Amino acid sequence: MKEPDDQDTDGEKSVTSKSDGKKSLRSSKSESRSPVQEDDTFLEDATDETFTEGEESYLEEDSDEERLEGSLSSFQYDDLQSTRVSQQTPAPAVEEAEEEVKKKISESFFYDYMELASMPFVTLDSDIPLDLLTLVHSFGYDCRKRANLQLLDNSIAIYIAGNQLIFLNLKTKEQIYLRSSSGEGIGVIGVHPHKTYFTVAEKGSFPDIIIYEYPSLRPYRILRDGTEKGYAYVNFNYSGTLLASVGSNPDYTLTIWNWKEEQPILRTKAFSQEVFKVTFNPDNEEQLTTSGSGHIKFWEMAFTFTGLKLQGSLGRFGKTTTTDIEGYMELPDGKVLSGSEWGNMLLWEGGLIKVELCRGTSKSCHNGPINQIMLDEGEVITVGSDGCVRIWDFETIDTADIIDETGLLEIEPINELQVDKNVNLFSMTKMSETGNNFWLAQDANGAIWKLDLSFSNITQDPECLFSFHSGAVEAVAVSPLTYLMATTALDCSVRIYDFASKTLLTQMKFKQGGTALVWVPRMVNFTGAEIIVGFEDGVVRILELYDPKGLTIFVGRKKISDADIRLKQVFKPHTARVTALAYERDGEILATGLESTLLIICENGYILEAPLPTINLEEDDHDVVSYEIKDMCLKCFHFSSVKSKILRSIEIEKRERQRKLKEKIREERRNKLAAEMGEDGEKEFQEEEEEEEEEEEEEPLPEIFIPSTPSPILCGFYSEPGKFWVSLGDYDSGFLYHCEFPPCDKNSDFKEQKDEPIDVRYLEDTEDNPIQTITFNINKVMMFCGMKNGAIRVYVLNQNDPSLASLVDYWHFNMHDNNYGCIKSIASSFDDRFLVTVGADGNIFVFNIISEFMLRKDIKAKLPSPRFGIETEPIPEDIEDPKAYSIENARRKREHDKLMKEVEEIKAQKREQIKALRTEFCKLLEMNEELPTHMQFKRTDFDVDSKIRAEMHRRTAFKIQQVEKELAWEKEKHELGLKKLKNRFRDPLESDTIVVHAILSDHKISSYRLVQPSKYSKFKRTSQSERKPSKLDRFEKEGTGRKDSQRDAGGSIAIQEESIIEKGKKFRPKTLSEIMVENQIEKTRKLILKAERAQLKIQQRKKEWEELYKSKPGDDYEDPKDLQAIKEAQVYMGDFNLKTAPDYKIPEHMRINAAKKEEELGHLDSLVHGNKRYMNKCILSLRDLKVAVVEEIQCLVQELKNIQSTLHVSKHIPIPQIPQIHPEEVPEKRFQYDEETLLNFKQQHMKSDDEKSPGVEQTGSGGPGGGFLKLSSGKDGDLTTRDSMSRSSKASTLSLDIPKYMEFEKAEPTDVELEIMKRDEIKHVYMQQYLVNRVKELIVTFDAELRLLRHQKLKLDTQMKLSDLHHVTLFQEILLLKNFEKQENILQERVNSLDKEEQYMQWKINETLKEMEEKKNEITKLQEQEKALYAGFQTAIGENNKFANFLMKVLKKKIKRVKKKEVEGDADEDEESEESSEEESSLESDEDESESEDEVFDDSICPTNCDVALFELTLQLREKRLDIEEALVEEKKVVDNLKKEYDTLSKKVKIVATNLNAAEEALEAYQREKQQRLNELLVVIPLKLHQIEYVVFGEIPSDLSGTLVFSNHALRRLQERIRELQEENSKQQKLNKEWRERRKQLIREKREMTKTIHKMEETVRQLMISKFGRVVNLEALQTLSVNTTLEELKIRKLRKELANAKEMKMWEEKIAQMRWELMMKTKEHTRKLYQMNDLCIEKKKLDSRLNTLQNQQGNAFQSLREADVVAREEVTELIQLQAERISALKEEIALLRRKGGLILPPIRSPQEKEMQPADL
Repeated sequence: MKEPDDQDTDGEKSVTSKSDGKKSLRSSKSESRSPVQEDDTFLEDATDETFTEGEESYLEEDSDEERLEGSLSSFQYDDLQSTRVSQQTPAPAVEEAEEEVKKKISESFFYDYMELASMPFVTLDSDIPLDLLTLVHSFGYDCRKRANLQLLDNSIAIYIAGNQLIFLNLKTKEQIYLRSSSGEGIGVIGVHPHKTYFTVAEKGSFPDIIIYEYPSLRPYRILRDGTEKGYAYVNFNYSGTLLASVGSNPDYTLTIWNWKEEQPILRTKAFSQEVFKVTFNPDNEEQLTTSGSGHIKFWEMAFTFTGLKLQGSLGRFGKTTTTDIEGYMELPDGKVLSGSEWGNMLLWEGGLIKVELCRGTSKSCHNGPINQIMLDEGEVITVGSDGCVRIWDFETIDTADIIDETGLLEIEPINELQVDKNVNLFSMTKMSETGNNFWLAQDANGAIWKLDLSFSNITQDPECLFSFHSGAVEAVAVSPLTYLMATTALDCSVRIYDFASKTLLTQMKFKQGGTALVWVPRMVNFTGAEIIVGFEDGVVRILELYDPKGLTIFVGRKKISDADIRLKQVFKPHTARVTALAYERDGEILATGLESTLLIICENGYILEAPLPTINLEEDDHDVVSYEIKDMCLKCFHFSSVKSKILRSIEIEKRERQRKLKEKIREERRNKLAAEMGEDGEKEFQEEEEEEEEEEEEEPLPEIFIPSTPSPILCGFYSEPGKFWVSLGDYDSGFLYHCEFPPCDKNSDFKEQKDEPIDVRYLEDTEDNPIQTITFNINKVMMFCGMKNGAIRVYVLNQNDPSLASLVDYWHFNMHDNNYGCIKSIASSFDDRFLVTVGADGNIFVFNIISEFMLRKDIKAKLPSPRFGIETEPIPEDIEDPKAYSIENARRKREHDKLMKEVEEIKAQKREQIKALRTEFCKLLEMNEELPTHMQFKRTDFDVDSKIRAEMHRRTAFKIQQVEKELAWEKEKHELGLKKLKNRFRDPLESDTIVVHAILSDHKISSYRLVQPSKYSKFKRTSQSERKPSKLDRFEKEGTGRKDSQRDAGGSIAIQEESIIEKGKKFRPKTLSEIMVENQIEKTRKLILKAERAQLKIQQRKKEWEELYKSKPGDDYEDPKDLQAIKEAQVYMGDFNLKTAPDYKIPEHMRINAAKKEEELGHLDSLVHGNKRYMNKCILSLRDLKVAVVEEIQCLVQELKNIQSTLHVSKHIPIPQIPQIHPEEVPEKRFQYDEETLLNFKQQHMKSDDEKSPGVEQTGSGGPGGGFLKLSSGKDGDLTTRDSMSRSSKASTLSLDIPKYMEFEKAEPTDVELEIMKRDEIKHVYMQQYLVNRVKELIVTFDAELRLLRHQKLKLDTQMKLSDLHHVTLFQEILLLKNFEKQENILQERVNSLDKEEQYMQWKINETLKEMEEKKNEITKLQEQEKALYAGFQTAIGENNKFANFLMKVLKKKIKRVKKKEVEGDADEDEESEESSEEESSLESDEDESESEDEVFDDSICPTNCDVALFELTLQLREKRLDIEEALVEEKKVVDNLKKEYDTLSKKVKIVATNLNAAEEALEAYQREKQQRLNELLVVIPLKLHQIEYVVFGEIPSDLSGTLVFSNHALRRLQERIRELQEENSKQQKLNKEWRERRKQLIREKREMTKTIHKMEETVRQLMISKFGRVVNLEALQTLSVNTTLEELKIRKLRKELANAKEMKMWEEKIAQMRWELMMKTKEHTRKLYQMNDLCIEKKKLDSRLNTLQNQQGNAFQSLREADVVAREEVTELIQLQAERISALKEEIALLRRKGGLILPPIRSPQEKEMQPADL
């Protein structure tokens, strides 16, 4: 074995470092901690912070010290929890790491490999050397570990095998080993992009990632605390500066490392489930991707307000089923392409599935999961578990998008490679060989492949470089003679190795996996050439190994291998897996065992010992019913758990020792106190003793525990006869138990038996790691143990020590994987020089056992020679069926078959009896039918009991129902299968092939087998005229129609209402004022209309003149028609452009792309499909015609037979043969079947499957198709219809019934009857001849129709062949155009974008020019305003004004003005403010200059004697001048900016135009290249000899490569073009002459017209002067009209007058109404006054009478009472008031009688006002 740095380390130093670095738990804690830290206080602190500080440093990474403390604490935790101190990092390495973290690690710093590498553990104070076992070779690797095959260079590959990293030289096949540092396994490996470093990620408690330098293999960096238990994947970024790692269960931590500084940058939890992979995006190293169980996650390193963080986005599957993702790849634009469990590819964008990619017809990209996706040289490579490597187009995948609701997009791979059968590719890595495209592939089935993915003519086939077992290796056996070993595993292979020469000799594959193996001992086979292998289906095979070189060499024999295996014997003793094989000591008996009935040891706690069975050789094997061994005395040991008792006894002994120690200490203290203090000391000691007894409470002892489920017995071996040692798992692990069989007792039940071991041996550090297998060397000095965690333990024993008293010292080393590398078997070589171990991790390790004999390097195993005549011996038939009978079952089956045969014979006898009874019953029924009707028995009379028949029917129906239920699933399955077959093969067919045969000749015609139209035929887009209006269009049309109709209806209603209103208005008479206004308006309208007409006429005339002047062509004008004709002439005349010419320019209308070509292909397909379909219809109608002809011939023949039955035989004409309908003429009959057909088919199928009757096979060879054809021909009666059959049957019955009756009449016919018979005979002879002729006519007519249609089909076949050739050409063109399409689209898009940009620039230039023109016009207007201002100023001051100069200075003075600015806060405003400040400064300077010129000048005060109003006007004009000047400055600035913008745009337009020309030239060149590639395609054109006009010396040359193929149309067009050009030439000459004459005439007419114009202008001028006195503008005169404003005012005035008059009239009417009301009120008041007067008179009378009555009363009331006085006063006042009102009313009446008198309110007195409410 080779180790790195072996040449740099000294042997003694390495041994001491190994022994010093590993300690046992039996030593003290200080001793166990000493190699880790010298400072005990620091160690205690680290120990106290085992989980707290360690986890904080692991999660938060606060500081470098915390990180180191966490790693130390986790290290110490492992120390305390394990039972031994082993495989830990020594103190020097930790101290160095701590120093390097605190400082910047040097680039040249390296760790010491020997201090890091795990070493074997050896018990203290033992003489066992560390190199007791030395690894020699490894025959396996963890083929199912992800990314477990990496390349360091072209010849060195690395992979993990257990606790070793193996460097494999692919050329020399040598191995170098790198040991795990943790000793608990390696999780994953990775390689730096530059191949200068590689990483080894360990497993264990808080494992490390060690980065080694290559090729020195020295540890370069160590990354700590990245995960809790193990690493699942590591990956470098593209530049190699960062490393990403992801942990396995339970934390799944994702960490980004700055690995050169050993510092983590970012850390987070990747996901809550298993994570398979993590990678950097090669195009953006800030993006990462992780995938795993049911998820994919996209990460980004982003800066947040808290610093750099890892932000993850979980991919959402949406409608797609959630899947585990093994392989994926990041695309350059950020999208991710991943695989799936069902084999399709998923394209992710933005965390969502953009599209799912599959192959055509919805086939998956791979048949199984996609394990790896890579991008190599612009191609996507996918690696699948189906053993296929497929290459895909990157552009197609990158631009993929969904096209329908399914979300699937169908693509096809460019290339694919099927590596081999039973290959499961897991990963691939590229070999960097120049000029080659080789890849190294990891096969999960145990192989390493070399693949060539160049896909060229010299591509090499896949080469299997190495082959190993895949999965757990179940058993190993070593040859008893030489260095050979045999292994078997569940991968169905048996392999033979020469472990001395480190080579695989041969292997043999089977259908089932191997489970047990043993090498046949020499007592059975002296040459040691036989192996017995047990398999999981219960089969046992005996294999013979031999050297094929010893065989006779035959000519043509294949290459001779080093070894070969031959199957010698095979038998099946069991029906389940064979778990054990063993030979008896003498080699006469082979024992095999099952999992439930082991021969010696059972897993359920039973150990059995069976004696040698007695074999009765005299008994005939044929008579043996079963191989069961009866009356065997079995010794049984039923193991009962004693571990809890052992632990309890240990605890009792421990407490007893502690108690004795305490008593001894107490006695010493007591004596000491008694000696010092006497009796007082005795009392004090008793008090202390009482206090201690009260404080001490003894803990309860461990309870006795027996597990409910017995612990499994893992292995065992004999120590003495009847005694044995066993190792148990689960609860009872940790000990070796020595057991003894109890005496054999047949009456006792061993299930109730409970046995305990007689002795135990404690096994250190096996509490959770029990021994799985045990073997000894030859002299029983070494006991080799295979552990559950994959470790090897070697105990050194004393000689003859069956009790294992010396089982103390041992050697221990982890080799296989600690998690799943349980050692299955272990064996030593025949000479104890080698040890072989096989594990569940698929690894096979070969060790060299230390001995005094040095092993020669050239040692090699010797293969046994082949037996004489082995090549001629027949190979026994192998048992491949897993359901085959075992030996025991075969015996029982034979006996069962024998019994069944006897039963069947009895059944056959009963059937014969039933058949005889049935025959007798049928005869009775026939006899019953022959009796007269009235004597016949009814069918029910034969029933003995009707209930029996009913019960039979019921049972039959029930059985049928049960059978239907049982076969329902099968029925549904076959129906679905039939449906799928129809959907796949029949439904796509539009019509099947029909072959119609002629009747008389051998001619036949076949239809086309027509499938559904191809996808290209669907590309034909219907034009707008052909397209049917859609529902929406129809709805819109109908809707608009309805709306219009509704609108029309509504309009009509509105019109009716308006008409009614207008009618009402018409019937109302108009007033005079309305008539006056309307007349005035009409007059004004006519005047305005007249002026507008004149103005419109003038404008129209101007427009005509302008259009006339515009239509006047310029001097360089050329007619567009002429230009087009010239262009066409330049393109087409004088030269027929060939597409093969190098300067050929493709016209725009002739440019093609893939879409146009697909449309053309679709058009061709539709035409072909239409022609074929039409021809098929014709052939189908011809077939129907033949069927009708055959039916008619059948009827005619039947009628002919009826006629001939009445004629004499001598007058019979041969009956024409009825034509037959061939099966191929009615292919649809093949799918018609009934119950009879199915039964026939079943019988034929059963006959064909019967191998014992060859005759039956020949009869049933017709197959199912024959059955169907037989049905169609026989059952249909030659395709006769029911009508024809009925007609023929009726005719036959009629014709045959007559003779039957005639037979009874024996009388002679009369003369009349004879005459009638003669006439009938003549008629029948004629009809006979007519029918025969009719049959011939039908046949001849049909054959003629067939020949005509056949001739047409031959012509169509020719056309179809040509169309097929054209189809191939079009398809080739489509493929070629698709390759050019992407680049062409890019170029076209560039041309279009540049064209749009140029148009936009041109538009912007035009807009700029328009804006410049507008600004110039505004500047002109402002300048005119300024001139007008100065002119107005001159007019205002007048002439000879003495203050004119002063006022002019005031007007022209420059004044600083504050500009109003808007504060917007933009950067551009700052620039404007700077410009404005510059302008202000210039204005200030100008003002200063003006002030310097005239310091006395002051414009703030008006001079004396100056007009103040004029001065104020000057100031106002100055403000206006300043405003105009500022506006001018602004406008000029805008104009300057526009000029700059115009110049910039002009330059850009030139650049864009140049780029556009270059892009157009590039596009044209690409089009030319595309056309050249299209020209390279071969086009097939069939020509006849008369079509070839290219002859040389009157002969057709043999080489036609220089010829051109023209169509007749093109050739005729060229010939006609010559004639057309000659005619056009003569015609153009005539036209040229005519146009010259026309030009001269037009020049003369122009001169005359000019003279006429001058004369008319002079005449007009004279007329104007004579009429107007001056020349006036006629246009203004004509357009002169009434003053519209004045006329409008007049109309308004008139309307106002009329409105006022109307209002006055209304008020007059109101006045009259009020006067009338006043008069009525006055009358009412007068009437009331008269009433009041009468009342007053009456009151006066009453007063006088009252006074008289009072006076007449007594003297008692002489004086006036006070009430009477008051009443009198009130009446007086009332009278006065009434008098005043009367006078007022009189005055008012007088006023009202006057004209224009004013009515005043009546005057009321205050009393009246107060009394008014009372009066009312």
